[in-house]
Amino acid sequence: MDDTDEAMVTPSGSSSIGEAVSGRAMTHSPEPNEDDIYYIPERRPSLDLGPDPMDTTNWHYVDQALSPAQSYKSMTSEENSDEMRDEDRSPTRIELERTDSFSSCYSFDSDDCEKKTIKVKSKDDVSDPSDEPEINENLNKIKHPSVTVAFTFKAICKTLEQLSDFQLLQFKSILWKDYPQSFNIPPQTLDMVDLVDRLLECYSLEESLHLTRTILTKIGQKSALELLETLCIRNEVRYELCQSLRKIYGEVSEDLAMEGEKRPFDDVFVCPTITSTSNNGPNTEHEVLTIEKLHSNSKPAKMLTTRDIFPSKSDDVRYGNLVFFTGVAGSGKSMAVRRLILDWVEERSHKHVDFLFPLPFRDIKQFEGKEVSIVDMIQTFYPETAKLRRKDFSNEDCKILFIFDGLDEYNGELDFHNISYIIDEICSVSLQKIVVNLMRGRLLYRSLFLVTSRPQVKGCIPWDTSHKRIEMRGFSDPEKDEYFKKRLKDADQAARVIAYISSYKTLRIMCHLPLFCSLVADECERIFREQGIQAELPKSITYMYTKLMLTLMRQHRKFRAPDRTPEEERNFLMKLGKLAFDMLEKDSFKITKYQWTDLDISDREAVINSGLCTQYLVAPFVLHQEEYVSFLHPTMQEYLTALYAILSYRNLGKNIFEQPTKNKFKAMFKGHKEMEMYKCAVEKSLLCEDGKFDFVLRFLFGLSAQTNQDLLESLYTSPLKCPNFIEEATALIMKKIRENQYPNRTSNLQQCLVELDF
Repeated sequence: MDDTDEAMVTPSGSSSIGEAVSGRAMTHSPEPNEDDIYYIPERRPSLDLGPDPMDTTNWHYVDQALSPAQSYKSMTSEENSDEMRDEDRSPTRIELERTDSFSSCYSFDSDDCEKKTIKVKSKDDVSDPSDEPEINENLNKIKHPSVTVAFTFKAICKTLEQLSDFQLLQFKSILWKDYPQSFNIPPQTLDMVDLVDRLLECYSLEESLHLTRTILTKIGQKSALELLETLCIRNEVRYELCQSLRKIYGEVSEDLAMEGEKRPFDDVFVCPTITSTSNNGPNTEHEVLTIEKLHSNSKPAKMLTTRDIFPSKSDDVRYGNLVFFTGVAGSGKSMAVRRLILDWVEERSHKHVDFLFPLPFRDIKQFEGKEVSIVDMIQTFYPETAKLRRKDFSNEDCKILFIFDGLDEYNGELDFHNISYIIDEICSVSLQKIVVNLMRGRLLYRSLFLVTSRPQVKGCIPWDTSHKRIEMRGFSDPEKDEYFKKRLKDADQAARVIAYISSYKTLRIMCHLPLFCSLVADECERIFREQGIQAELPKSITYMYTKLMLTLMRQHRKFRAPDRTPEEERNFLMKLGKLAFDMLEKDSFKITKYQWTDLDISDREAVINSGLCTQYLVAPFVLHQEEYVSFLHPTMQEYLTALYAILSYRNLGKNIFEQPTKNKFKAMFKGHKEMEMYKCAVEKSLLCEDGKFDFVLRFLFGLSAQTNQDLLESLYTSPLKCPNFIEEATALIMKKIRENQYPNRTSNLQQCLVELDF
């Protein structure tokens, strides 16, 4: 083998492929001259060469003895000898002129340890080409980087396993007949593992594969030869596919805008919590309120990692090969998918999968309005797969995992009743037909499919389709800290940010969303960069909620629906805010789909496009399920209530906190002071003993701060009417604190001052 090739040393008597492969180690030897020949003898009991076999000073090199058959030929006439030689020669033989091939000179220093010895040829030492197999000089020049020791060993072993005992004996006999210089005893005595191990010791990886092909051709084993060719092709494609996936998914940008410095994915990724159950509802942890869990899933949830999504041996076969991976907006689904892809590339998980093809919906949407096959889609995104044959997509021995990330970005109709089956993988059909067959579990039934999506209001999988649902739950507390330690390179900066979010309970709670963590990290990094590490971090939580809302409404929805006008965006937020306010007054944090249908709000816009709401199923009875909708988090419901209040007053002159009797009386005075709305909001909050409007009050005052006014400028139809608002609002809150009529509400009033940046 060449010096650059890996070498394996397998213990004598090894009988398993794994032991043989793992037993090899790298060997290093000085570079030989062009005419030097290295001998790598096999691991067998040494021959008795007489006294002092290591004394090589008086050794003489002689031509290798002919095999018995060749010796017999030499005793016949010259004519018969030439005749027999021509018949015996095969046009597919390999000439062994490599520098590390076997020599006829052996060197032994113990019974089980044999060394390389350099053979120095004499000038008169000329070999007869007719006595050696032919050489293919181009074999080592076309070496593919995917051809490794481990692959070559396993591929040849797997191929030889297809042979019967008699056919394997034929293989060994031809090997001994044509290449006797590779063995000091007949290979018939070797088991298959030792035989392949010996081949790799004597020849390069390419020569070993070529030798195997040659002998299989001679004994007429076309099926075994085809298997070997298939394994080699798949190995090359897998290697090139891994290179492409590593390039696409191996690095990520540090900031949310994807414009910052890119870092290796492993340096920034923290695996969120994944549960084996779905329909768990939103996180309801709250700083002020005690909210019962909104989920209805009574099954105990098992914690999973991305490596557990498709186990090699599943105990539960009811769910087929389709896994539906859901999670609210910003919960980290796409990053978890990236983790799964890179783990497969680096062979850290899903080793039973031969090929993995990520097909994000935002990419395959380019095929809408066209007819395309699954194979065409794969080859469009991964051209290296053009080498694969049709059978590679349908054979049971070739396991393929497809990842369709972002079903919520697909806008086509899912008609499960009128769309027929896809006949095969090369059949060109519409994208709609491919997606429907995917959701029905009828797409390449021998393959594995992972579909990720935000929770859907309407079922996107038919009730009779066998599938498994798992759910992304975001970060736990230790994972939040780990994220900031990885995200911020400077340890002091990371410690400051962790201390910062820990000092605000609501920020700490909301960091269960990886998206929210990313927004906090972006803002803190900007402040550190502009003002230094000792700079004061934002005190207002309203600012971070405004950033979250705008990110979901604008940046994250652009792949699901075209950007809308500010007026359309404003109208949607007004409707959603009114719903949030009405539900809050009724102490409700969820709504059924039947109630939702009475609202003039797009369920797709609320749940799928904007991600401000989520959907889940509740099973109150054995054979009955109800769909419920809730906001992303209870505090998001409170934030949207405050936004609705300020937009109503600024754009419509309406004070939603006024009593109905006062509204009628003051309808004619649309231009009254804006502080009137804040006075009503303070009174309403103080009168609610359960504190359900405390956070609404905080967000309401926070939205009036200049930083948030700048962010929300496009939503306002008129400027702020009170130039001295901050001073008047501060005076109002201070007055209420001094009056001390509600001592248990003082802390919330003080938080309102913080939101005003007082």
